[in-house]
Amino acid sequence: MEPNLVGNKIVAARKQANLSQSQLAEQLFISPQAVGKWERGESVPDIITVTKLAQILGVDLNYFSEGFTSAGTENTTPGHSTKAGEEVAIAKQSGKPNWDMSRGNWVDADFSGLKNLHEKFASSNLQRSKFIGSDMSNLIMKANNVESCDFSKSDLSNSQFENSHLVSNTFNECLLQEARFSGSYLKGCDFTNADLTGTHFRRSSLLKTILANAILNRTSFDETDLSAIIFNGVVQDCTFDNCSFSKVIFQDAKLINTFFKGKGMKNIRFENCEADRLTYEFLKSGKADLTGVSLMTE
Repeated sequence: MEPNLVGNKIVAARKQANLSQSQLAEQLFISPQAVGKWERGESVPDIITVTKLAQILGVDLNYFSEGFTSAGTENTTPGHSTKAGEEVAIAKQSGKPNWDMSRGNWVDADFSGLKNLHEKFASSNLQRSKFIGSDMSNLIMKANNVESCDFSKSDLSNSQFENSHLVSNTFNECLLQEARFSGSYLKGCDFTNADLTGTHFRRSSLLKTILANAILNRTSFDETDLSAIIFNGVVQDCTFDNCSFSKVIFQDAKLINTFFKGKGMKNIRFENCEADRLTYEFLKSGKADLTGVSLMTE
């Protein structure tokens, strides 16, 4: 962030909010001198403080970036620029902020309850950040490192995770309907009670992933490495196409209209499972050990 640019934006937003430097500092639990340094361009706030600033001043995070463009500025005439105060007002009134949090270093940030993050993270580092109960549907995440983040109870439906490294993240009770994971590495992630309806894993790796009571309906695993995973509950209309299996267990599961194709099914263990005729024949064709699978009665 460019210090003078950020400083000018803080001044404009603070005045628009009718706050003095002292009042703003009090809400941030810092000294008025620190606010003064920001506004003079002598220093810039860290990313966690920027998040708090956005909340207090009623602007979105991108307001502080150099590339921020407010709704309505496209119609300004040459030589005329929107005043900073007007920019803040427009940012408050516009329907959906244009969130782009790419190329960021988001460590220990708390974005819980965020409702307008529909854009993208790309080439970012996210560690120990919280997105609990956030609306992140249609999110695009490309080439990210995401570690120990909490997305519990968030809406991630129709989101895309591409070529990303996801380790020890929590997706408990998340909506992941029609989400896509492609070319990504997942290890130690927890999808307990998550809705994975229509979710597609393609050319990815899932290691030590927890799927306890997850909804697996039309979920597809395509050319994906599955290791140290337990599937339970109802597995319906799902696809396992040319996947590799290592220490994979189907436990107390009902497999209905689920497609299995490829090698490596010998490495799957079944414990107290039921399968319909079609699924049973797919497994049988793939040389799976069906000792723990009983055929459903029609």
